[in-house]
Amino acid sequence: MSESTAFRSGLDIVRAVEPRIAEAIAQELTDQRESLKLIASENYASPAVLLAMGNWLSDKYAEGTVGRRFYAGCRNVDTVESIAAEHARELFGAEHAYAQPHSGIDANLVAFWAVLAQRVEVPALERAGVRQVNDLTEADWAALRRELGNQRMLGMSLDAGGHLTHGFRPNISGKMFDQRSYGTDPDTGLLDYAAVRATAKEFRPMILVAGYSAYPRRVDFAAMREIADEVGATLMVDMAHFAGLVAGKVFTGNEDPVPHAHIVTSTTHKSLRGPRGGLVLCDSTLADQVDRGCPMVLGGPLPHVMAAKAVALAEARAPQFQDYAQRVVDNARALAEGLLRRGARLVTGGTDNHLVLIDVSGYGLTGRQAESALLEAGIVTNRNAIPRDPNGAWYTSGIRIGTPALTTRGVDAAGMDEIAGLLDIVLRATTPTGKARYTLADGVAESVRARSADLLARHPLYPGLELQ
Repeated sequence: MSESTAFRSGLDIVRAVEPRIAEAIAQELTDQRESLKLIASENYASPAVLLAMGNWLSDKYAEGTVGRRFYAGCRNVDTVESIAAEHARELFGAEHAYAQPHSGIDANLVAFWAVLAQRVEVPALERAGVRQVNDLTEADWAALRRELGNQRMLGMSLDAGGHLTHGFRPNISGKMFDQRSYGTDPDTGLLDYAAVRATAKEFRPMILVAGYSAYPRRVDFAAMREIADEVGATLMVDMAHFAGLVAGKVFTGNEDPVPHAHIVTSTTHKSLRGPRGGLVLCDSTLADQVDRGCPMVLGGPLPHVMAAKAVALAEARAPQFQDYAQRVVDNARALAEGLLRRGARLVTGGTDNHLVLIDVSGYGLTGRQAESALLEAGIVTNRNAIPRDPNGAWYTSGIRIGTPALTTRGVDAAGMDEIAGLLDIVLRATTPTGKARYTLADGVAESVRARSADLLARHPLYPGLELQ
């Protein structure tokens, strides 16, 4: 098969220089084939996407943007970036697309600074008396925020399902902005739009951030735009997790952020099934500022990754991708129903999207214990905080699981119910011996691995691709 030939040849070339790297690459494929990957933010890119990253486009510096580079010889990079942006605009119905961000965090930084650049026309550093930007004190940040006017951000709290770039204090977003968070209803775990509106009216943010990384329900972005307009805020939506569900037309109308937000950020992996990277979509009023992402906050673009983004976005425009996106949601519901039937506690009682958040305190465990025990049994998940988590963001009380990756492998609803059973078996067989330590009942890891192997054998990863 041509794919096998391509990857084998590539590894042979790498092996001749540094065999340990070639071995690690090959082992990663083996590990992924043999593991139940339930991390909601991971997926499997196609061979075409993977191969698009390994080429001589990597050798080009291309600061600037299409037609306005700081380096000569960028004709082919211009072509690649233009095609990636074209596919993004058409796929999401956006007025403008920027394909350069290296990650979701970079995409958010581009969005933050684009909004600030649009709203502030004069340099603020000098007026604030700030001379060094590399080691700003809290007083420096406060002075800078004052000079920039109402530099306030309102975003979803980390424990409610938001992301650390939505104003979490250790992140740069929490230093750039005077930040406040909105949470979820303490009884239902659902977004309370009236509460968000009340907080926005009292706080008057410059940027209202919507979107999530661990919220298992859909969001009414039309309602969020109404709130933003009422307080004169820019609505920014971080759709990194659910971009594939938007691209696949599962989220439409008020659940599609693109028609409602001023600016939308995303990753290109996760549910979109592309390479690791970021993307910014915006209306025409922010296009010029967004296109200054490099050199404003980004380093040199990665043309080889933009090539892979273009390939992935082209794949997402095919009709099959819509079928895939619907199956992601169907599978998540089947997984949630299987867990509930076995007595698991789920945040919000279920899911409407691609992820499920298990409250593992119902098993007497912390998230860290549950994550480790599941990994021992060959099930890859990640611990995650739940609303008002008594164990904090490190140990946590939750496990976040998602269906994009296993859906790519062809696992169906019946398979997801089987997986729910395996999760329940491991969690019930785990005994805490501290806040992080645990013991797993004898034979459970081996039994679950064997049952997982049987399931995965029915849904091979990259079928036909052989490295030997």
